[in-house]
Amino acid sequence: MRRKICTIGNSYGVSIPKEILEKFQLTPGTQVEVKVDEKTKKIIIEPSVHKPFQDAIDKEFASQVNGFIERYKPALKTLAKK
Repeated sequence: MRRKICTIGNSYGVSIPKEILEKFQLTPGTQVEVKVDEKTKKIIIEPSVHKPFQDAIDKEFASQVNGFIERYKPALKTLAKK
């Protein structure tokens, strides 16, 4: 299927036919990943896979945040009431 690159603001884009969107259950606003395969010189567009929130956060950072919350829990509860 041949498509033409068009200008979208300061970027460029390619329209995706409705049939393809329906086949892959994609709707306007769906997040996609755009990847480039240097070896085959192909541009690959895939639906984004939503990771659970915990997997998206660095474990060391999460540990530090939890420690902060535990240490200052009384003060945080007081602030939340204001």
